[in-house]
This record gives sequence, structure tokens and C-alpha cells, in this order.
Amino acid sequence: MPFISQTQRQTDYHLFPPSHPIVIDNGGSYFRIGWAGETEPRIIFRNIVQRPRHKATGETVTIVGDHDPALMKYFDCTRSGPRSAFDSNVVFQFEIMEYILDFGFDRLGADQSQVDHPVLITECACNPVQSRSKMAELLFESYGVPSVAFGVDAAFSYKYNQQLGFCDNDGLAICSGFTTSHVIPFVNGEPVYEACCRTNVGGYHVTDYLKQLLSLKYPHHMSRLTWEKVEDLKMEHCYIALDYASEVRLFQKGAKEAEDKTRCWQLPWTPSPAEEPPSEEEIARKAALKERQGQRLRDMAEAKRSSRINELENELKGLEFLLQQLKHVEESDIPSFLAQTGYVSKQEIESALVKVTQSLRKAKGEQVESEEKTDPSASEKYTLIDIPDNMLTPEQLKEKRKQLFLKTTSEGRQRAKQKRFEEELERERQNKQDEEKRLENPELYLEQLRDKYTELSEKVEQRKRLKTNGGHTNGNHVSGGVGRGERLNAAQKERMRLLTTAAFDRGKGEDTFGIRDEDWQLYKLMSKDNDDDDGGPDEDEAELARISSRLQDIDPAFVSKTESGPVSEIPRLHPLTKEDFHIVLGVERFRCPEILFHPNWIGVDQRGLDEMAGVSARRLPSKGESLEKRITKSILMTGGSCLFPGTAERLEAGIRMIQPCGTPIRVIKASDPILDAWRGASTYATAVQFPQQTFTRSEYYEKGEDWLRRYQLRYTL
Repeated sequence: MPFISQTQRQTDYHLFPPSHPIVIDNGGSYFRIGWAGETEPRIIFRNIVQRPRHKATGETVTIVGDHDPALMKYFDCTRSGPRSAFDSNVVFQFEIMEYILDFGFDRLGADQSQVDHPVLITECACNPVQSRSKMAELLFESYGVPSVAFGVDAAFSYKYNQQLGFCDNDGLAICSGFTTSHVIPFVNGEPVYEACCRTNVGGYHVTDYLKQLLSLKYPHHMSRLTWEKVEDLKMEHCYIALDYASEVRLFQKGAKEAEDKTRCWQLPWTPSPAEEPPSEEEIARKAALKERQGQRLRDMAEAKRSSRINELENELKGLEFLLQQLKHVEESDIPSFLAQTGYVSKQEIESALVKVTQSLRKAKGEQVESEEKTDPSASEKYTLIDIPDNMLTPEQLKEKRKQLFLKTTSEGRQRAKQKRFEEELERERQNKQDEEKRLENPELYLEQLRDKYTELSEKVEQRKRLKTNGGHTNGNHVSGGVGRGERLNAAQKERMRLLTTAAFDRGKGEDTFGIRDEDWQLYKLMSKDNDDDDGGPDEDEAELARISSRLQDIDPAFVSKTESGPVSEIPRLHPLTKEDFHIVLGVERFRCPEILFHPNWIGVDQRGLDEMAGVSARRLPSKGESLEKRITKSILMTGGSCLFPGTAERLEAGIRMIQPCGTPIRVIKASDPILDAWRGASTYATAVQFPQQTFTRSEYYEKGEDWLRRYQLRYTL
């Protein structure tokens, strides 16, 4: 496999004479170095550099190529990502390039300070002169190489396959690499760079697009979708469809052919252990623990109750002792005596005594008498209520109104207390009846309770909507009122009328509302009707709250309705199964490589491979139709991204749509799209005329970098 790194240090470097060239295929993805004349490169590794730190000491190391997984135990490789010396297949980071060349020459067995062999290194088509000159400077100054030759990798691959008899003297080389794709026409065995075409899309973008699609499809497995694993999935499962639209429709229909083309990657998965029911000993242990906890709570409650009883008894004795002392105090000394105790009058002490007595009886669990019976001074508090107003002074009238207010408030509290007590009794009786029904038939009782809850909740929500939108209907829809009056029902409108009348009768003079007894009748009239015409909403809401509380006690899956949405069940977790760890590759298999023909799918506004071939053919100097026909009869695919199945058929179909009808078209794949560039360069470096194509170190010192602008390698020797 060409993708397996080979980094073992060679030991036969000194066996080669100084005139034997070193061949370097400096690709955007892999770096290959070896000796001229051999069929395989000696060293292959990833063209990347990492500089992680040691987890313990913080020391920084340089890792070239694929990092060893064993280093992850000692070095933090997450903070320093892999860095490449290339930008769209052009070398621009020569600090990183120096690390890579150091590693390559060292693995080949050479001394890094002095490499006394000619070097043939590949570059991209139409490489900028600045990048070429910096590369020559690095090789001459840092490594002392005697001479350098620069050649295009796609051209070497085409010439190598031409020697094998696959290509003609005139043709096209379609090279789809790691980050870019080139189309180079050949006329009389030499590349015509004026007619070549380039697109900044390659295998890197296909892998990145596949990683994005799988991460969106399986966000909970993003940590497992590493770059290396997605690269393997791409090379193993992706293909190029002959007709993309028909292939997509095939997967949309879910036909049998789509199922056959679907691939599944099983992630590591360990079934969760089955839960066994608790044993009798475990149940007994939990019951005993629960009983001990309950007994502890009961003991704490009893201790708190005993402490409370002791406090109340001490307070009761103190009040009784104070009353006994008060009997022996003369009438004139009572105010000064009370000032020392903190009480204002004897009645206040007696009232406090009554309250403490009631609290003590309640704490002991005895029956507490009603406030009217236990408070003998209650009838003596309101002495001015029954006296007519004309017999009272103005100060007594104010006191009478105060006593009337206090008595009304006290009676209201007693009525509310009695009403709450009766409601509690009724609720207990209702709950007892419900419990009896539930024990008779639990399923039927639960179903009836749910139906009643749904009915009441809909009724309450309908009433709220009517209050908000108004009670007027327009056809089948409830119309929202424009003004406040349209949102009021009959009872509310009557209240508004009473308030308006009362305010109008008073006029603009002094506000004397409440002085006359008939003024208070207005509140009775206003409270006679409920807010709604169809019954009591308070009873419905109270019943809804009771049923909701009941359902929460007996149904663990019940969630009460809110104003924002309907009843929803609690999501229940299910144990993870083998299917949860499946990575299914369906339409992604051919969708990702399709960007080679439609780069605009990933935001690159450039041409695809088939259109680039037509553009290059049109850019050739016009020499009649015979040249164009000769070129289309010999189209070579090379580069790592041409390994997808179906690429040749798709290219032939796309180019046939561009060329005139009847044009002969033949698309062939290189014998080895990965290594043919290095093998072609290795064969070229063994020719006798190769030293004449190099750029020597003496010429570099004499002519400088500008001479490289006119430098061009001849591929036909």
C-alpha cells in the first residue's frame, strides 16, 4: 500500500557514488525520497510536522510525519496540530520544509550538513519563481547539494505511462492531488503550460466534506470520527457516480439497489450488563435502613415537640405568676409595675395567657376550643357597637367605627377558618372515596381520572382564552375584541356600570364614599355574580388542582399541563444497543467525491475536472482538428484522488458532452496513480542527458535566483 509510512533508516547510503541522483517527490500529502533507477522509493511519510510538549517536563519535541500513538502517553499532541509547508500545493513555509528535508535525508542515511548527490525534486505546474528560488536556496545553502533539477510530478507520471505504452505522444494529464487538481496538455511529448488549467479542490477537501457530513449525522460520535479514520473510510467506500441525479433519486426511493450500495461501519461496543432483580437480603436491608431513617426523624420530631411543650409551660407559669403578683399591687402602682414587665394592661396579659394555653394544648394534641368560647373578653371589646350614633361624642364615633371594623375582620377570619376546615374535611372524604375506587379497579380509575383532568384543563383554558380574546364569535372563530368592553362578559359589564354610577353620583366634590351604610351595599351587588356566566371557575380550578395532585401521586409518568404546551411524557432512557454504534454510509459515498466535478458545492467558484479538460484543449494553439482529436484519444488520470471507482467513466461522459460529436475519447488510469510520479522521475534521472538539465551550485552563485525564472526542464531526452 502506498499510504503506509516507511521510515526505517537506510544503511547503504555510502555505497552510491556522488554522481548518483536522489529523487524526491514532494507531494502535498506524502513525501517520497529514494535513489534514481529504483522502482520504489526508500522513504515514505506524511508531509506534516508537529511540535508537542512533554506532559511532565514541558519539553518541546519535533515529530515529522505520522506520530506514533505510543507518544500520546507522554506528549500532549492535542495543543499542537499538524502543520504543512504547502498552501494549495505551493511550498511557502520553508521552516517546516527544512524539518521535513532533515528527516528525509537522515532516514536515507545521508549526513544532513552535506548531501553530495544531485537532487531531482518535483513541484506543481507553473510553480511561482519565488517558491522555486527559496527551495534552491535551501538545498544549496543548508545541505550543499551539487546540483538541483525541478520537474512537474504530473509530467513525470505521464512520461512514465507513455514508456509503458498507455499514453501517446500527444494527450492530456489530469492530476487530482491532495489540495489541487491540474490538467496539463502534452504536444510532441512536452507539456504546454500556457494551456494548463488548475482548480483548488483535491482529496483533502473530499475528506473534510465527508467528515463534516458524518459529524452532522452522528454528533454523538464526533470524537471517533478522526481525520485518519475518515480518510480510510473515503478510500475504502467512496465512489463517483456516472449520473449523480439518478443516483440520488435511487437513494431517495430506498430501493433494493440503494440498500446494496449502503455500507455500515461498526464502532466498538460493549453490551451493558443485564440488571438483576434485588435479592431478598437487599430488600430487607433497604427496608431496615428506611425504618431506621424514619425512626430517627420521629425521634427528632418528638424531641422538638417536648422542647416546645417545656417552653410553653414555662411561659404559662410566668404569666400566671405575673397575674398573681398583679393582684397584690395597688391601683396607683399598676402602670409602673406593668412598665417593668413589658405589657400595657392586664387584659393584654390575660389575652397572652389564653394564647399560650391554646398553643400548649395544641402541642400536647388536645382539642382546642373555639376563640369565641376561650376568649371571655371578646364580647366586652366592642361596647360601642349597639349604641346609636346620636348618643356618642365624635371621639366615641371614631372608636365605634374602629370596633366595627375589628369585629367584622374577626368574624371574617372565623368564617374563612371554618370554610377551610370544611374544605379540608371534604377533600379528605373525596380522597377516601377515590382511594376506594382505585383499589377496586386501578386501570379504570386511572383512565377516568385522566379523562376528567383533560376535560377540566380544556375548560379552564377555554375560559382563559375567552377572557383574553372576548366572548364574541364571528362564524366559526372567536374574534378578539378591539376594546376593553368587547373582552368583558355580562357580570363584568355590570360591575363597571355600578362603579361608573357611583363615581358619577359623587360628582367632583369631596370624596365621601363609605360614610353612609348604603354605600357598602355596592360591594354586595358587585360580588353577587361570578366572573363567568357558566358557573364557578374557582371550583373548576380547585378540582383541577386536586386531580393533578392525585395523578402525580399515583402516575409517575404524568406531567401537569402548562400554559405553553400540552401534556408530555417524561423521556425514558433506553439502554444503548449495537445499532446506536453504527456509522452508515449511504449517499455520502458518492456525494463527497462529487465536489471534484462541482467545486461550487463547497464554495469554490471554479471548474470541475471534465470542464478543465475542455478548457485546456481550447487553449492550445490552433493546429486544426487533428491535434484536438489526438489529445482526447490519450487522457491520463493520475494522483491520489483518481483512485475512486467510476472516475474514468465519469470523465469520459463529461468530456464527451463538451467535445463535438464523433470526437474519439479515451480515458485511462495510470498504472499506479500514487507512485508513478516518483517512478517517472527516477527513470528520468538515470538518463545520460540528465546532468545537462540540472541547475548547479556554481550557476546559482554566479547567476542568482533570477536565472531560475527562465529555467525549464525538457522531458523528452
